[in-house]
Amino acid sequence: MLKINVEEYYKKYGPMVLRRCRWLLKDEEKALDAMQDVFVLLLRNLDRLDGFYPSSLLYRMATNVCLNIIRDSKKMPETRDEQILYSIAALNDPYSQSMDNDALNRLFDGEKESTRVISVLHYIDKLSLEETAKVVGLSISGVRRRLRLLRKKAKMLQEKIL
Repeated sequence: MLKINVEEYYKKYGPMVLRRCRWLLKDEEKALDAMQDVFVLLLRNLDRLDGFYPSSLLYRMATNVCLNIIRDSKKMPETRDEQILYSIAALNDPYSQSMDNDALNRLFDGEKESTRVISVLHYIDKLSLEETAKVVGLSISGVRRRLRLLRKKAKMLQEKIL
């Protein structure tokens, strides 16, 4: 197991994490807080993590932290991209009555958390299959398979509704 040096990671990967948080949150103050949360989370989980592929690990952690912030936020989204991201992030919101959330709830029901991350990275962030695979730590064929199954499930749900 490769030892993680948090101070070194902060210096080397902090700017990447901050860029990711800025892009997802669209708010400088929230992005700075989220970046700090990522490194606090890293510190808390040092014993469970290894130092292999640190950029992928931190990118994924930043994505998850930001999605949690968006989900927990009571602020309604301002743009269509934020609405999509909010819908994906707010899947566990029991008070949501929107049809988008209901459809996404059914789509992601029974799916792994990483499948939601894969869909955000590929469809929202427009990462290639190769880039997405690197971030989530799967093979390209694994990512392609998850997206294919998700599209198939979405089509079945759509046919069921219509």
